[in-house]
Amino acid sequence: MSDLPAVQDRPVVDIHAHHFPAALHPPTRGAADPRWPYLVIDDDGRAGRIMRGSEVFRRVKPALWDVPTRLAELDRAGVDVQVISPVPVTLSLWADGKDAAEFLRHQNDLLAEAVAASAGRLRGLGAVPLQDVDAAISELLRIKEELRLDGIEIGTRIGDLELDAPRLRPFFAAAEEAGVPLFVHPTDGPHAIRRAEPTYTFGVGMLTDTALAATALVFGGVLDDFPGLRVALAHGCGAFPWMYPRTAYGDTIVRGGPDPERTARLDRLVGSLWADTLVFDPEHLRLVAERLGAGHLMLGTDHPFLRAPLETALATVSAAADRNVLSGRQVAGVLGRNALRFLAP
Repeated sequence: MSDLPAVQDRPVVDIHAHHFPAALHPPTRGAADPRWPYLVIDDDGRAGRIMRGSEVFRRVKPALWDVPTRLAELDRAGVDVQVISPVPVTLSLWADGKDAAEFLRHQNDLLAEAVAASAGRLRGLGAVPLQDVDAAISELLRIKEELRLDGIEIGTRIGDLELDAPRLRPFFAAAEEAGVPLFVHPTDGPHAIRRAEPTYTFGVGMLTDTALAATALVFGGVLDDFPGLRVALAHGCGAFPWMYPRTAYGDTIVRGGPDPERTARLDRLVGSLWADTLVFDPEHLRLVAERLGAGHLMLGTDHPFLRAPLETALATVSAAADRNVLSGRQVAGVLGRNALRFLAP
């Protein structure tokens, strides 16, 4: 990757990676519920499984829980700093609020320990029990003030609530006031599609869920109400960059005709969103950059999931430079400076 501008313009920052603490366990009161995820590591330490009850949810690699292994992989790929966040299945939005609060508080503590053990190479996003907004706000403040993590990962939907639900407004107000950035990531489980096979849930469902979340933020008034809120959406903002023009056109129909002032405001709101570059095709980045602005794009890998996630994500950005999708200066921002601005402007 020596031809990339950011190799000379350090650091290279990965905004989208996941960590599952080996010591994370189900909450005391609800431990018998088989939906709580936990980690089982093979005796030789070379592989592991995320379990839910007696069922294997996902087979995983040591970099998911072992900080030295992770850092060695970052070194080989040329990534200087990585922002780790919870594996989405741990968000546990199905659970009772008190149980979820206990579980996520423990996970946040363990994430902070991993960050502290990385000698500055890792930064972290915590999680909050958004099924109980008061508890979520309390944990948000603890994440910032006590744990010194950099932000919060939330799902694209909170139980049956879309992100523009009135019940969630106090949480967004608290995040804006505290200056805590939010990273929106689809969760494992039912998605907004008709078919449940992995090809469809991974390739269509997660991107559709993310587009619905972005639509709620833009058209549902969240970004209007909280203009200081910093929100990034995983996987290149999902399908939203492609859906936005049709959605905006539908908005004019509902409202009885064109409204240039509203159209301009919606464009500004879309441009306030942030996204990672995890789209698997450099040409896709052209439209994402057009909608959000290249200054709001950040390297994202999903490490250590997928096949060769670090190398694949870096190759996408490199190819975007080769095809003039992004200029050299824009690539340098995507590979580092933009993420640092998102986390602490």
